[in-house]
Amino acid sequence: MARLTRGQPWHWQLRLSFHRMTLLALNKPFGTICQFSPHPTRPTLAEWVQRPGVYPAGRLDADSEGLLLLTDDGRLQARIAEPERKLPKTYWAQVEGACDEAALERLRRGLDLGDFVTLPCEARQIAEPDGLWLRDPPIRYRASIPTHWLEIKLVEGKNRQVRRMTAAVGKPTLRLVRVAIGPVDVFSLKLAPGQWCELPQQILTLSGQRGTRASR
Repeated sequence: MARLTRGQPWHWQLRLSFHRMTLLALNKPFGTICQFSPHPTRPTLAEWVQRPGVYPAGRLDADSEGLLLLTDDGRLQARIAEPERKLPKTYWAQVEGACDEAALERLRRGLDLGDFVTLPCEARQIAEPDGLWLRDPPIRYRASIPTHWLEIKLVEGKNRQVRRMTAAVGKPTLRLVRVAIGPVDVFSLKLAPGQWCELPQQILTLSGQRGTRASR
């Protein structure tokens, strides 16, 4: 069973008992559709996860890669995905060109994307990540336009949100990898693309800051 408990002010903790539920972590490969039902042209989650009764907690676009949590518990599924729970999700985005401080500050403050305004988030430029797997197929490189990497941490996850955010500041995303959801990190789990694992059969605490800036 799952229950939401409150500790110190402005913090929350989601405590999960694994006696009657399953929680899986998958490193979703590029090109995989985030569904189990068959798709006419693309691979689906069924190609990688042969575990009946589990469904994605949140979504990850077909052309995005990285960490996806799956569970057989509907309440837990909603709690992981809901922005109100303030569970931070960390992305690495490879973008065209360098991102100056003004563009980063626009990302942090929140952007009007027309159909919604993004919540404040963390955003910074990082070095090319060490140990990141190669994408298949690789992105198209253009010698005249160098690429840089951004780390973006947010609590919402609307359709193609990170890609739309970087495009809004003039930096189209060429590659997008979700590396963490709360304390669950795809690199700590040592999952190659297409690999999954069951998270430990014990009490797992997913915790996040109540405020708009989450600490890592």
